[in-house]
Formats: sequence, structure tokens, C-alpha cells
Amino acid sequence: MHKEPAPTTTARSGPVVGDSPFVTAASTAMRGLEGVVENVAGSDVPVLILGESGSGKRALALQIHQRSQHREQSFHEILCSHVSGELFSQIAGLGNGNGAPAGTLFLNEIAELPAAYQSKLAQLFFKTNGHAAPRLIASSRHNLEQEIRAGRFREELYYRISGVCLRVPPLRMRREDILGFTDHFLEKYAALFGKPKPVLTAATSRFLLDHNWPGNVRELEDLLKTIVAIGDERIALAAIRSSLAERRRGHEGLESISLKEAARAASRQAEREIILRVLSRTRWNRKRAAQELQISYKALLYKLKQIGLDDEINGREEMLI
Repeated sequence: MHKEPAPTTTARSGPVVGDSPFVTAASTAMRGLEGVVENVAGSDVPVLILGESGSGKRALALQIHQRSQHREQSFHEILCSHVSGELFSQIAGLGNGNGAPAGTLFLNEIAELPAAYQSKLAQLFFKTNGHAAPRLIASSRHNLEQEIRAGRFREELYYRISGVCLRVPPLRMRREDILGFTDHFLEKYAALFGKPKPVLTAATSRFLLDHNWPGNVRELEDLLKTIVAIGDERIALAAIRSSLAERRRGHEGLESISLKEAARAASRQAEREIILRVLSRTRWNRKRAAQELQISYKALLYKLKQIGLDDEINGREEMLI
């Protein structure tokens, strides 16, 4: 697991078109939500976006920013679980209009904001000393009313941020949108990796439409990214199905299965298959294999050790001597 970067604001100057995984909605639920967004975007009323992890809350915040009067200004994103004294000072600077354009402030997962800063934030954007405050958008995967009852979230902050409340439905509740997302992500990663856009088989399309998607749009994106990266949907799906079946056996009765973990497993399995194929073709010559794989010899040695093939290769070399 990679180390998280130091928490900072993410400021995006000017339009951010293309940074959102939202596509033209096919589902009735999302078409209705997009209609509300169109109406809300033109005002400065605070917006609270609720939905499961990976369902597209950040994407919806970007859509609102793109359609608002602030679209030519910055989109400031704050991951609330990372807020510290220094970072809160930066937020306060935005709220007090200290020389910065108003823009949009997106408070990502606001339920995770430390209690010490909740009451301060509740007052912050209503004391601007005549300066323009940023447009405020917040998101949460938690039920904030339950958090209030449990004493973990301040009621006054809830009312400050929830001028309009939007709920993003999980992907399993809008399956009509799956193929649109699929086309979008295949095109995105084909361009990013410099590869042809894959044409999925009917069996793969059925898997995409039938799967329950506990990780929502984010996990669908992870799977499609893996398929584009390895160029073989059969390997990716075989590893994913194997991983899902294994988890079902180990956690019988649990509904939540992480496709993100399965996608990682698929990527590792695919990498192993590709390296073995190239090594076989080069008669287990690691230097030639590294050249064919277009990576350094040192990188290949690291990968062989990482995927548990170094002992096997050494054994093969001994047999050839």
C-alpha cells in the first residue's frame, strides 16, 4: 500500500472539464439528479452530496462547479480526515477572502472532519468581512443524521452545509449507466496507455451488467483499467472470478466483496502470465526477456521476486546447464 501524501488543498484553476467520470446518464435516477444539478449550479446555496464510497460524489461536485458562475475560478478540494491546524488555516483563508478568488470549496467526506474543527467551520463562511466566500459543497458516505444522534457530528454544521441535499444512487441501482461508464473508461485508459480501445466480448459485458458492484463506479473503473493495461480481458476476469469465489468461501454470509482487491490480484496474475510467456519464448534468458518487456533488467529481477518466480527461474537455469 502506498504512503498517503501530506494533506494539502487541491486547487484547480479554470474549467475542469474531463476530470469527472460522469457520462450521459441512461438511468432515470441519474437523469433526474442531473436536472437538479442544472438548477442548483446557478445559485450559491451550500450543497451536501450523499452516497456510498465510489459512487461519484466528487464527480457530481465537479459537475456543479463546471456549471456554476465559479467555473473559471479554482476548485479547492479538502479531504476532511486529513484536516489539521495548518490546513484549517488555509480553509479559513478561503472563507475570509484573503486575496484568493472565491471559487468552489469541496469538503470531501465531511463526517470525518475532526470534532475540534466542526464548530469553527460552522461559523467560518458566514463571517466573510465583506469578501466573497467560496461556493461550499460537502460530501459524505455516512448518514449525518445518525452521526448527529451518536454525538460525532455537530448539528449546526449539518444545517450550514445542507442547503440542498443530493443523493447519488449506488451503481447497482442504476445498471443502465454501466455500459456508458464502460465505454468512457475504456476510451480514457486506451488513450492514457497508448493502446487500442478493447472491444469486450458478450460474456464480459454480461459480467459487468450482472455484478453487484459493492465498490460502485470506482471499482468498475479499476477493472476496466486492468483490462486495458494487460490487453486480455479473459485473464483479468478469470483472476477476478477466482478472487471473488475465494472470498465468498472465506466470508460466507458477507455481502461486501472488494472488486478493487480483485482487480489488483488480476493485475498481478496477468503480469505473471505475461512474464512467463516472454521468458518461455526467450528460453528463460532474463536479459532478453527484459528487452522484450521494455523494462530494465533490474526491474525484471524485482518483479520476478515480487511475484514469486525467482526460485522457479533459477531452477530452470540449472536444468539448462
